[in-house]
Amino acid sequence: MSDQILFFLIDTILGLFSMALLMRFYVQLLQVPYNNPISQFLIAVTDFIVRPARRVIPGWKGMDLSTIVLAWLAECIIVTSLFMLKGYDFGADIGGAIGIMALLAVIELVKMTLYIVLIMIIVQAILSWISPNSPLMPILHIFTRPLLGFFQKRVPTVANVDLSPIFALVLIQLLLMIVTGIQMEVHTKL
Repeated sequence: MSDQILFFLIDTILGLFSMALLMRFYVQLLQVPYNNPISQFLIAVTDFIVRPARRVIPGWKGMDLSTIVLAWLAECIIVTSLFMLKGYDFGADIGGAIGIMALLAVIELVKMTLYIVLIMIIVQAILSWISPNSPLMPILHIFTRPLLGFFQKRVPTVANVDLSPIFALVLIQLLLMIVTGIQMEVHTKL
């Protein structure tokens, strides 16, 4: 029982922090305006660790790699703590175990990214019906534009209804199934 509580706390606290770091990475990558409240929140929550990490982890082609590496490290801690609490013996093959933990952390970041985009598409679709002038719409548009734009070019509107979110959500669900399958396959390697 106490192991479940401990893992829940680790997963919740580090998971939310990892999500904030991942969102900060995407906010910077997609060039969301700095003065936006969401950007300000993400910077305020993660700046204490991102600034020192930037001294060690350089950026690359305009991408702040320190935020994505920190998000990956947080996921590594979550995955490793789960296996430790389940009683997994790392001593038998420490090198292989580290590699698998690192891969599982990458898979978790990919899943988190897909869920973020999925939720943003749903929220954007709902807001477009009830509050199209919401201050959140420009941010959602910046995040979803790469995926929705692909479908908007290829799928015609039907009676002035944009069907691209439906196709995007189906694609994301398919990708989530694939990623989850890969995750299960990696779990069986342990």
